[in-house]
Amino acid sequence: MFDQLEEINSRPKPFEFYTVSELWTEEYTSKQMLSFHLNGDIDVSSRKFSFIDRSAQWIISQFDLREGKSVADFGCGPGLYTQRLARTKTAITGIDFSKNSLDYARAQARDEKLNIEYVHQNYLKFQSDCKYDLIVMIFCDFCALSPVQRKTLLEKFRSLLKPNGSILLDVCSIHGFDQKSESTSYEVNLSNGFWSAEKYYCFANTFKYEDVKVTLDKYTIIEKDRTRQIFNWLQHYDRESIAREFAAGGLQIEKHLGNVAGDEFNEDWDEFAVVAKARG
Repeated sequence: MFDQLEEINSRPKPFEFYTVSELWTEEYTSKQMLSFHLNGDIDVSSRKFSFIDRSAQWIISQFDLREGKSVADFGCGPGLYTQRLARTKTAITGIDFSKNSLDYARAQARDEKLNIEYVHQNYLKFQSDCKYDLIVMIFCDFCALSPVQRKTLLEKFRSLLKPNGSILLDVCSIHGFDQKSESTSYEVNLSNGFWSAEKYYCFANTFKYEDVKVTLDKYTIIEKDRTRQIFNWLQHYDRESIAREFAAGGLQIEKHLGNVAGDEFNEDWDEFAVVAKARG
């Protein structure tokens, strides 16, 4: 038992293990995640619908979305943004590896007769002959990727942009990193049964990696017939570090914003957004 507890509470190297896909592809948890997406009153999986409405309107205005324009939404989930943006008659492509989320998104698009192409795929492997006026990646999905994955994605973004096309994404801030504390907890059926329909025991560990500004929420879920671990990583940035990373991918940041609704940048917020273009 001692050795098992040592392993459960061990600190891995940054991004040593990557399990994000399990949240969205495992049958039970993917349904849980979708239910959070569709609850517009909470900031879990997606932001509140009131914010998404305001954000979508700002994006439409800021990037002049209309018929003849094209947008790719990386990590589109159940289409909360794609659906709103497509109402402008902009051609929208949504990429996600959650089948449950895309099934819901496709049904919504059919009902509204919206011009949305949904691609069921890991967005790191997405390829297209199309070029886009705007690429979006929202709810800090970028921060959950390892350095190698982020580099791959930025290079992909650059290759998919039209001349003068833009990228909009949000990231976790250094202020958000400073607000987190390391912790360990244990609970039966943690998070109201989120991880399984059957009884389970769950250890939750939060680790901070000061030298690289990374946090990890590590969950060890012990069920009757299996034990599994989920690793939720988040990279945190300031304006200088995100600019360096984008520059290495051939991109130049043009604006720093408070969020993807266009609010003014505030260094005391837990997140911020950037608008970037390909470097000439």
